[in-house]
Amino acid sequence: ECSALTTTPRLHPDFTSGNFFPPGIKDFLLLCGRIFLLLALLTVIISVTTSWLNSFKSSQVYLKEEEEKNKKRQKLVRKKQQEAQGEKASRYIENVLKPHQEMKLRKLEERFYQMTGEAWKLSSGHKLGGDEGTSQTSFETSNREAAKSQNLPQPVTEFPSPAEQPTCKEIPDLPEEPSQTAEVVTVALRCPSGNVLRRRFLKSCSSQVLLDWMMRIGYHTSLYSLSTSFPRRPLAVEGGQSLEDIGITVDTVLILEEKEQTN
Repeated sequence: ECSALTTTPRLHPDFTSGNFFPPGIKDFLLLCGRIFLLLALLTVIISVTTSWLNSFKSSQVYLKEEEEKNKKRQKLVRKKQQEAQGEKASRYIENVLKPHQEMKLRKLEERFYQMTGEAWKLSSGHKLGGDEGTSQTSFETSNREAAKSQNLPQPVTEFPSPAEQPTCKEIPDLPEEPSQTAEVVTVALRCPSGNVLRRRFLKSCSSQVLLDWMMRIGYHTSLYSLSTSFPRRPLAVEGGQSLEDIGITVDTVLILEEKEQTN
């Protein structure tokens, strides 16, 4: 009887422990909660990363724009500096170099005309039929000024006769320029102005022809001298020697130098 009265115990919720749900449903709810927390965490990470990337890109764009602006400003500053330097250079050339070159050329021209006896070319000239006394006085004045600038003795007040006036015929003639052969050398003459003149001569030609060439192109031998280019030394020119005798056997470059003027 006792065994018959014994029955299987029924399952009922344990209200004291708080377990209201069966074990399977509880695990499912815990899994869903964890998945929700993971999704929320991923959402936060993605939003933070996206905002950081956007801020980084915006900073990069800002830096590029600033760099381009700096480059444009630097180009503008360089352009202004170049324009300023160009203006300074042009003013220097106009106010310093050109007057200096013109004054130097004027002095050389005065020396040349004084040595060739053509000082009348330095005067401004006079009208035909003018006062002869006035023209003679101005001519004497120009001669005195030219002589004073060159430290030359004062000219006499009386003019020499036309027979005593030096003429261009006193400048010797040059021989004809020969054709290019083995017995011919080419001489390059570097002038003080920077120009280079070239001419062919026979090796057997007298060395005096170099001085005649100087006179012919407007450089008087009393004011200028010849020297070799390398090694730099004065060229000994004598009438009795040929170009071959003074060492000009091949094409040569000679330098035309201004002599030092002494009082």
